[in-house]
Amino acid sequence: MKCSTDNPSGCGSRSASHHISRCVKIGVMAIAGIAAVTWIVMQLWNCLLPDLFTGVSRIGYWQALGVLLLSRILFGGLRGGGHGRWHGRGAHWQSMTPDEREQLKGRFRSRWSNCCSSSKDKTAENTAAAGDKPAGSA
Repeated sequence: MKCSTDNPSGCGSRSASHHISRCVKIGVMAIAGIAAVTWIVMQLWNCLLPDLFTGVSRIGYWQALGVLLLSRILFGGLRGGGHGRWHGRGAHWQSMTPDEREQLKGRFRSRWSNCCSSSKDKTAENTAAAGDKPAGSA
């Protein structure tokens, strides 16, 4: 993946501001998504439950958010999502031969180091190319 800027050194000076604006956009979208889901839960509760069960009253927005948080704690746990797909990767890595590990490292390096690599990354690549092994490898 190549950067689409006129700067010959890659992403250059706009990368820090680009990352900050991207994080802000993601944060705003997350808050808007949570707000929309909370509103939907409130509407569903108020339309269905008071009519279905006697004694159940209508709830407000903050109570609906509390219901969402409580259901997340009780049914979803406190861990964030997406951790399950990395489960077992360590065992797979350990079962690989050193040649297979180097091939995989090379694929990741070629895929992710093309854009916005710093001189520190290039120094690490040169060290790895010289045959130095990382700490902890046998």
